[in-house]
Amino acid sequence: MTTKASTIRATQTIQWHTLDPSSALEKVTSNATGLSAEQAATRLSDYGLNELAGVETKNPWLILWEQLSALMVVILMIAGVLSALLGDYKDAIAIGTIIVLNAVLGFSQEYRAEKAMAALKKLAVPSARVRRQGEVQDVPAYQLVPGDVVLLEAGNFVPADCRVLESADLQAQEAALTGESEPTHKTTETFEDPNLPVGDRKNMAFMGTFITAGRGQVVVVETGMRTELGRIATMIQQVEREPTPLQRRLTQLGKGLAATALSLVAVIFAIGWIRGEELRLLFLTAVSIAVAAVPEGLPAVVTIALTLGAHRMLKKRALIRKLPAVETLGSVTVICSDKTGTLTQNRMTASVLCTADGELDLRSGGDQTEGTGAGRSREQSTFDVLLAGGALCNDAIVQPESVSDAQNTPLGDPTEIALVTAAGNFGFFKRELDTLLPREHELPFSAERKRMTTVHGVSLNQEKFPEGVKQICQLTRASHLAVTKGAPDGLIALSESIWINGKIETLTEERRAEMQAANAELAKKGMRVLAVAFRALHSNGHELGADLEKDLTFAGMIGILDPPRQEAASAVAMCKSAGIRPVMITGDHPLTAQHIARELGIANNGRALTGVELDRLSVQELEDGAEETAIYARVSPEHKLKIVEALQRRGHVVAMTGDGVNDAPALKKSDIGVAMGITGTDVAKEAADMVLLDDNFATIVSAIEEGRVIYDNVRKFIRYILATNSGEIWVMLVAPMLGMPLPLLPLQILWMNLVTDGLPALALGLEPPETDTMRRPPHHPNESIFGRGLGTHVLWVGLLMGCLSLGAGYWYWRTGNPNWQTLLFTTMTLSQMTHVMAIRSERDSLFTIGILSNKPLIGSVALTILLQLALMYAPALQAVFKTTALPFSDLALAGALSSFVFVSVEFEKWIRRRGELTVAN
Repeated sequence: MTTKASTIRATQTIQWHTLDPSSALEKVTSNATGLSAEQAATRLSDYGLNELAGVETKNPWLILWEQLSALMVVILMIAGVLSALLGDYKDAIAIGTIIVLNAVLGFSQEYRAEKAMAALKKLAVPSARVRRQGEVQDVPAYQLVPGDVVLLEAGNFVPADCRVLESADLQAQEAALTGESEPTHKTTETFEDPNLPVGDRKNMAFMGTFITAGRGQVVVVETGMRTELGRIATMIQQVEREPTPLQRRLTQLGKGLAATALSLVAVIFAIGWIRGEELRLLFLTAVSIAVAAVPEGLPAVVTIALTLGAHRMLKKRALIRKLPAVETLGSVTVICSDKTGTLTQNRMTASVLCTADGELDLRSGGDQTEGTGAGRSREQSTFDVLLAGGALCNDAIVQPESVSDAQNTPLGDPTEIALVTAAGNFGFFKRELDTLLPREHELPFSAERKRMTTVHGVSLNQEKFPEGVKQICQLTRASHLAVTKGAPDGLIALSESIWINGKIETLTEERRAEMQAANAELAKKGMRVLAVAFRALHSNGHELGADLEKDLTFAGMIGILDPPRQEAASAVAMCKSAGIRPVMITGDHPLTAQHIARELGIANNGRALTGVELDRLSVQELEDGAEETAIYARVSPEHKLKIVEALQRRGHVVAMTGDGVNDAPALKKSDIGVAMGITGTDVAKEAADMVLLDDNFATIVSAIEEGRVIYDNVRKFIRYILATNSGEIWVMLVAPMLGMPLPLLPLQILWMNLVTDGLPALALGLEPPETDTMRRPPHHPNESIFGRGLGTHVLWVGLLMGCLSLGAGYWYWRTGNPNWQTLLFTTMTLSQMTHVMAIRSERDSLFTIGILSNKPLIGSVALTILLQLALMYAPALQAVFKTTALPFSDLALAGALSSFVFVSVEFEKWIRRRGELTVAN
C-alpha cells in the first residue's frame, strides 16, 4: 500500500497538463462518476484540508521589542534616564514622548505587514459542486481532495487545481494568477511540453481563478498548499525583506554617534581626572556632552518628514502603506513594471483594419495604406463590411438606454467590446445593426474551432445598412447573411472568395498569401488578430450544421491591441534621464511585449526573454542578463522573484509593480513593491509598500521624484542637526580646557536639540525640489549618510559655530560679564538659524532659489528666534533655563557673529558651482 507521504510526493512531481483526461483520472484513482464517501474521507485524512496554511504571524510583543531595541532608540533611552537622574524631568519626559511616538508608529507599520497571508486566504472558495458516488453534491471547498470531479459554470470560483475533462466554451479569468489580461478558453486537449508556462496550460483550471463563461467538468489534481496558489503562498512566507537604504544609513549613523558619545565622555573624564576636577562636575559635563552628541529630535523629524511626504504622494494618487518606502523611492535604480493596465490602458482597442482594399491605421487618425483594390474614398471603402461584421458576430451587450452612443461602453469580453466600439466610432452601432439584421441562428465559439458564426435575417428596409453590407445583399439577393469571426488562418483556409472593391472575387493563392503575410505582420506588431468572413444564404442555415462555415467570403482582419497610456512614454523618458532603467515583466506574448516596449521607448531592438528561457539560465547568467534585458514575457511568479533577486544582487534598488496574486512574492521581495489600486488583488496590496490609486506608470515616476526630494531634504536636516550638535560638542569639549565653568547646561542643550533644531529641521522637509532632481542618476544605495561632502560640512561648520559662540562667551567670561553664558547660548542658536537658511539647497544660492520659496521654514526660523528671545526676557523661563536679559548691544553682537556662518556656507556653495562649471567646460 502507498503511504500518505509518498502519495503526496508523487502528485507534486506530476505535470498534469501533459496527461490526457483518462490518464489524469487514472493517476488520481478516480472516474467520471467521482469518489465514494469513504474514498473522500480517507484522502482528506491523507492530504489534509484544501486550504492555504497560515504563516506564523510575529508575536506583537516581539514587534514592539524590535521597535524599542533599535540603536537610536536605545541611545535616546540612555539620555532620558541620565536626564532624570540629574533631576531634569522635563527633558526626560520630552525624550520619553519621542520614544513612545516612534514605537507606536513602527509597531503599526510592522503589524499591518503581517496581513498578506490573511488576504491570500480570502481567495478560498466557500463551496463546490462535485460528483460523489455518482450524485451531484454541494461540498465545502476545504473538504475537496484529489480525485473529486467538480462541475464548473460561469460565476464560479475554481476551488482547487484541476484537469479539464469536459469544456463547453469554458473560460477562466486568470489575470490575478498569470498576468494574462484576457479570459483563457479551457480545452481538454493534451500538451506535451512539461515546462509550459502556467498561462498556456489551457487544459488546467487553477485555484482562486474565476469562470467567466461556459461550463465544464474537471477533476481535482492538487489541493491546498500544493496548488499554484499554494506555491505562491509558500514563496510569500519565505521571502525576507531587506532594510531600506534609509534604515541602513540611520543605523550606521546611530552606531557612529554612540561611539562618538562614549569616546567624548571618556576623554572628558580623563582630562578632568588629570586636572583634579570634582566627580560631580565631571559627571555633569560628560552627560552634557553625551546629550549634545545625540540628536534627540532626529527620529521624530525623519518620521514626520516621511509622513508629510506620504501625504504629498497621496495627492499624486500614490498611497504609501509603509513609511520607509517614501525615502527608498528616491534610491530606485530599476523599475520592473507590469504591462497591462500600468504601461497600457487595460482596454483592448481595434488598432488596424486590413482588407484586400487596403489597410487603415486607427491609431493615427485613420491613415489609409493602399492595397490591391485601392482608390476608393474612406467613406465608400469596404472597411464597413469588416466593422459591421465584427459588431454583428459579437456577444457584447450594449446598454438599452443608448442605441447610437459610441461612448456607451458595452459589456462582455474585452476583445468583443473593442470590435463593437470600433464599429460605433464609424457610425455602425450594434443595437441598430441587431435591429436591422436580427440574429436567427448561431454556432458558438469553441476553443477547438477558434471561431464563431452568427446568421442574421436580411430585412427589406436596407437603406440604413452599411454601404458594403447593402452591396452584398443586393448582389446575392440573400435572405440571410452568415458572419464568421475567428482566427485568420482558419478563416482564410475556409474561404473560397474575397470581398474586394465592392465585389465578390475568387480567393486566389496569391491573395491567400497576401492575407497570410498581412496577418503575420500584424501579429509581429504584438496585436491579437481576428478575421471576419461572410456567406450569403437563402435560409437561416440551421440545416447546414457545421457546413455553415464553408464556402466563405473573406472580408478582412482587425488588429486589436491594448494601447499604451498616453503619458507612459514621457514617464519612461523621464526615468531614463534620471538614470533609472525601466524593465517590462509580463505574462503576455513576447511579440506583444516587444511592440509596447518599442512604442514606449523601453527597448528599441531588445528581444523578450521568456520564462522558458529563464529556466535554462544559471544564477550567474541570469545576473548578467538582468543588466541588459528590458523585456520579460510569459513569466511565472518564480521568474519574477528570480529577476528581482538577480537585480538586487547586482546592487540595484528595485521597484516592482503588480496587481495579481502571482506578483505578491516579487512585490514583497523588491525594495519597493507597488500594487495597482484599481485592478490589484488584496494579496498584492498587502504585500506592497505603495498602492497606485490610478494604476498609472507615470504616477510611479512622480512618486520617485517625491522620494528623491524627501531624501535630499532628509540629508539637509541631518546636515543641519549634526553640524549644530558638532558645534555644541566643540564648545563643551574646549571650554573645560580653557578653565571655564560648564558653558551650556544640559537643559539648554536639550532645548537646542529638540526645539531650536526641531522646528527648522521639520520645515526643511518641505523644501521644493532641487533643479537637477530628475536629471541625475540615483545615488548609490550603499552611500554613507556622510557621503558627497556632508561629513566634511558637519565638521567645519560645527567648528566654526563652536569657535564663534565659545569665543564670544570666553571673552565675556574673562571680563566678568554675568551675561557670558546667555550670549554663548544665543550666538549658538542664531548661528543655527543662519545655517539652516544657507543649506536649503546643496548647490544653489539662497537668493537664486528665492528666500520665500519655503514659507514654513521662514516661519519656523522666526518662531525659533522669538522663543529664544522669550527664554532671555521672560522671568519664568529665565528661572528654568538659567538665562539673563541681554542688552541690545550684546544681542546685536550675537546676530553679527551668527551671520558669518551664512556667508561662509554660501561661499562654499559658490566654490562648488565654480568647480562644476570647470568640469563641464
